[in-house]
Amino acid sequence: MTTEADADAAGTRAARDADPAAAPRPGLELPPLTLPITRTLIVSGAIASRDYQDVHHDAEAARGKGSPDIFMNILTTNGLVGRYLTDHFGPHSVLRKVAIRLGAPNYPGDTMVLRGTITDVDTGGTDGDDVTVQVRVVGANGLGNHVTGTVTVELAAVAR
Repeated sequence: MTTEADADAAGTRAARDADPAAAPRPGLELPPLTLPITRTLIVSGAIASRDYQDVHHDAEAARGKGSPDIFMNILTTNGLVGRYLTDHFGPHSVLRKVAIRLGAPNYPGDTMVLRGTITDVDTGGTDGDDVTVQVRVVGANGLGNHVTGTVTVELAAVAR
């Protein structure tokens, strides 16, 4: 019996085989994702990740601590990096390792552009269905690089 997932996987593999450029390979650049950095995004991300540090929701307190405004926390950034990759590789992809560092803060009114480049592809297994990719991710804003790092993503057969 063929399941919907099997049919999707077969269709995706056929499309990839027809267009080898679509297959993950080292050096492949992912399409960028442009994200407006809003006050709502910063505050809601902090609340959703239970980070109640005042510098993520209280502009006056942030200024009192030397920041020009509230700024995004690392947990929100981590979530946005994950979203960027699962949007590209599909909902069945699994983030196996996320190693990121923060740089320039994300302040309200700025824009962050996430970019990714596949640096390694591991096709383990005998049937070629176990594919893991490493992606170098950089998220830049008007001040410089907000986030840099490497993410290991396991690709589901239906995502290939």
